[in-house]
Amino acid sequence: MADKDKKPHYHGHRQRLRERFLKGGPDSLPGYELLELILFGALRQGDVKPLAKRLIDQFGSLAAVFSAEISALENAGLGETTIATLKATQAAALHLSRAQLLEEPILSSWQALLDYCRAAMGHDRTEAFRILFLDRRNRLIKDEVQQRGTVDHTPVYPREVVKRALELGATALILVHNHPSGDATPSQADIEMTKKIAAAADPLGIVLHDHLIMTRSEEASFKAMGLL
Repeated sequence: MADKDKKPHYHGHRQRLRERFLKGGPDSLPGYELLELILFGALRQGDVKPLAKRLIDQFGSLAAVFSAEISALENAGLGETTIATLKATQAAALHLSRAQLLEEPILSSWQALLDYCRAAMGHDRTEAFRILFLDRRNRLIKDEVQQRGTVDHTPVYPREVVKRALELGATALILVHNHPSGDATPSQADIEMTKKIAAAADPLGIVLHDHLIMTRSEEASFKAMGLL
């Protein structure tokens, strides 16, 4: 009877973790415990700590878990409900970051821009090309992913970039793409493509402020490097 009534070792852990989070805030918990909190919503019973630790070990970081492709999460043994919970959490974080960008001109909130771009694409396993379209006050009009490619190549067409800017009434652009390799150094193709876009935009009064290359842990700015 005693063994039957014995509670599992993780009994009460969920409530204690919630209380610690609410009292101490997100900085009071390591990444795997934040992931545990999120997994509680998808997995209503059982000890999810081993799963949280395994996912972070497998993908490399908490951010990489959220940014992982759905197929990769499926291959990690996660079900539809758990995957939907993780991807919804990622989407909510991106919405919050984007909302912060809308509060003031982007050029005066540069760190917020870098944080948003890294969260949006820094952990992706394939290249993507994103454009931030700005108005005359350098406020964000539209944030669009124009192209997605392979692990090391994304096709970009300068005429399409300028055409879309005119459609939106944008007067300035910031280009962003990621390097899944982890090396933010611009390639010669990156440099040539950026020059072509700047040359196509300039006669129409559209300013190219910068081109950012994002990775999991670093970024490169064409403007800071003297390439614009």
